[in-house]
Amino acid sequence: MTIFKVGIIGVIGALLSLQFKKGKTEYSIYISIGISVLIFFAIIDKLEMFAAALRRIQDFLIIDSSYLATMLKMVGITYISEFSSGICKDAGYQVIATQIELFGKLTILSLGMPVLLALLETIREFLL
Repeated sequence: MTIFKVGIIGVIGALLSLQFKKGKTEYSIYISIGISVLIFFAIIDKLEMFAAALRRIQDFLIIDSSYLATMLKMVGITYISEFSSGICKDAGYQVIATQIELFGKLTILSLGMPVLLALLETIREFLL
């Protein structure tokens, strides 16, 4: 799916959601979630291309596969936390959205610590 199609779907969804916001607010939220899920499936296709490109890079370079797996996890966590946070914000639950964003950031930080430690160890070996 192209960005043009995704943009049109997003704008149509937003306009439909606005129409229902005055009367039946729950329908507005359902439309928003439905459009978000539809766009989510369009993004999964792009993520598969990203994963394939990472596999090709791994074939060219001698890199521990755990680092690439960690990077893919970080991308997934980022997208899922932003997606969930956006839905909560649309529903009017700012506090929950902020907590989801914070949890996602801390999860990424904890995933990145072993990579950072390995990098620092490599730098230390070069210096000694």
